Amino acid sequence: MRLRTLPVSVAGVIAGVAYGAAISPLRWGAAAACLAFAVLAQIASNFANEYFDYRDGLDRPGREGPRRGVTEGDISPRAMLTATLLTLGLACACGCVLIAYSGWWLIIAGVVIALAALAYSAGPWPLSRHGLGEVTVILFFGIVPVMFSCYLQCGSWPSQALLGSVAIGLMGANVLLVNNYRDRADDRAVGKTTVAVLLGPNATLTLYFLNGAAACALVSSVWRTLNLQAVPVVYLIVHTILFLMLIRRTGRALNPLLGLTAMLMLLYSITFAIVISLHL
Repeated sequence: MRLRTLPVSVAGVIAGVAYGAAISPLRWGAAAACLAFAVLAQIASNFANEYFDYRDGLDRPGREGPRRGVTEGDISPRAMLTATLLTLGLACACGCVLIAYSGWWLIIAGVVIALAALAYSAGPWPLSRHGLGEVTVILFFGIVPVMFSCYLQCGSWPSQALLGSVAIGLMGANVLLVNNYRDRADDRAVGKTTVAVLLGPNATLTLYFLNGAAACALVSSVWRTLNLQAVPVVYLIVHTILFLMLIRRTGRALNPLLGLTAMLMLLYSITFAIVISLHL
């Protein structure tokens, strides 16, 4: 399930619900269904990534990253594929609850998200193997969860939420950048093209820092309106500390930074939600 990265999907929903709650009364049922759908969809995507990367020979035993159950023989490929489909089905069931809040058109969005969860690692042109992993994260862990969670709360698509969704997406992309930066040598050896493989180590590290700085810039107007400019400043300080740790580590030593980058993203979203609730 890759628990240390699950804050990525949680953060997007929390931020989106907060944007929506700033406009209209909080819909707890919609918020809970959005959260369940987002987390289950990410778990399904993680399961699919483990299965299809094993099937296509992209994972090797003893890798630098967290242990892969299928590759190491802890779980059979068939069991992992079954878990993938069942988890994705459960996510879709949670998503269907949201139809009651906005209508049948949400099925289209749900189908697109479900297909994207698989297309990240599967299909004729897996996104994660063609340098599009970070772009996918920005879209499906930033823009989509924030905007749809916001819409299901207030029935509109506010421009401030759009800027915030891109910021959340950039924060989430940094989690994947740490992962791909760590695995760049192994990925290059098996022909897996990631942003880290394309750019090289120095440019990847620079992109990590710029993503965090850009995220802060995108949300600066919101925090200025709330008279709490210190929040993005604190985020940027912690982000810079993680960046300095990142440039000094290699291999398995990078694994904790994966979780810390995800937790920083989650803490930002929780802080935003708390501040919004205090200003209602």
